[in-house]
Amino acid sequence: MTTSLTPWARERRRPRVVIVGGGFGGLYAARALKRDDVDVLLLDRTNHHLFQPLLYQVATATLAPTDITAPIRWLLRKQSNASVLMEEVARIDAERRVVATAEGHEYAYDYLIVAAGARHAYFNHPEWEALAPGLKSIDDAIELRRRILTAFERAEMIDDPEERAAWLTFIIVGGGPTGTELAGMLPTIARHALDHDFRRIDPKSARVILVEGGPRILATYPAELSEHARRDLTNLGVDVRTGTLVSEIGPHYVVAGTERIHAHTILWAAGNAASPLGRDLHAKLDRAGRVEVDPDLSVPGRREVFVIGDLAATTTDGKPVPGVAPAAMQMGALAAKNIRRDLEQRERVPFRYRNKGDLATIGRYRAIADFGRLRVTGGLAWWFWLFLHIMYLAGFRNRISVLVEWAYSYFTYERGARLITGRKMEPGREQPIPGKW
Repeated sequence: MTTSLTPWARERRRPRVVIVGGGFGGLYAARALKRDDVDVLLLDRTNHHLFQPLLYQVATATLAPTDITAPIRWLLRKQSNASVLMEEVARIDAERRVVATAEGHEYAYDYLIVAAGARHAYFNHPEWEALAPGLKSIDDAIELRRRILTAFERAEMIDDPEERAAWLTFIIVGGGPTGTELAGMLPTIARHALDHDFRRIDPKSARVILVEGGPRILATYPAELSEHARRDLTNLGVDVRTGTLVSEIGPHYVVAGTERIHAHTILWAAGNAASPLGRDLHAKLDRAGRVEVDPDLSVPGRREVFVIGDLAATTTDGKPVPGVAPAAMQMGALAAKNIRRDLEQRERVPFRYRNKGDLATIGRYRAIADFGRLRVTGGLAWWFWLFLHIMYLAGFRNRISVLVEWAYSYFTYERGARLITGRKMEPGREQPIPGKW
């Protein structure tokens, strides 16, 4: 497809800052440039900003997709120097200082902030993605919700005990925060939200298996917090298997360690791969495909290009900066600050990650929190987790909506978003089957 310079790209006025990605990093970078004498263009393949930490609650029918998303245009509506276009960036021509989109447009830049994020990594097994979807987008969450709720529906209509058990078996691959949170939520759904809704099956008999290849779940947390989370999951009825590698995934099974497990619902939370846009910058990449940036978050040899968020590999005090929302926010603000300092002909400042704490929830009144010297577990950590996630949500409407939904589910155990939507698939088939179901 041929590309053409758009009017925005041809006009030469103020310095032009192009931001790729409307996640935490890209959005905070755009907002930080609000009062600067620059023109900002934010490009994203979707029209919405997504609060990724709560995606698993959409996947488990606690929240609706609209509760954790907000239109990017609306978030930047009062920022007169910012424009937003829903276009997917296909490549970056760093030599010409141009960003090319899949729609055939080119956008020239004086400064570029790449916040393209990451997707699932299947360890050289791309064929597993259709069988074990991951959780990175709203579409992913809706697909997981469809598979989880459909599993109970299929079990209700099947007479064969072995097949019924397979539909009521849920395997989660990966014991990081996403996998742990999914594993903790599924027993609550089975035991409470669906308990009285079926006539032929007992939802409480659902089996949840969490498979982790490393020696412990939540490996980035202190060992005692990791062990506390494992005990919480076990008390919820989750079969936690650490030191167990998945070697094969099929339409109806998983080979975990030496055991072949018959199951129809397999969920992936085992790894991330950085956006391929990082390769266009011709910089050094780490094993996950992240760009190894200079201390000021710019690409070595290309001071006009900044890489932030999950796509950036950097350290603070010798420790890798984690791929979490607070880090992306801080990176976005720092990239904008260094652009401002360039325009003011001042020296740039290095990035220093300020870790305000790591939290993970395992279930109702079950969570862990690491604030450095202070480590909290149980109900207090759970309340910390609720409060911080409400505060980080974009938009007052979303905060109120999530608060109401959480209060409703807390007192009733019910789920307000139990819709089965999306593709209708025959078990084991990767393509939709017209006319089925």
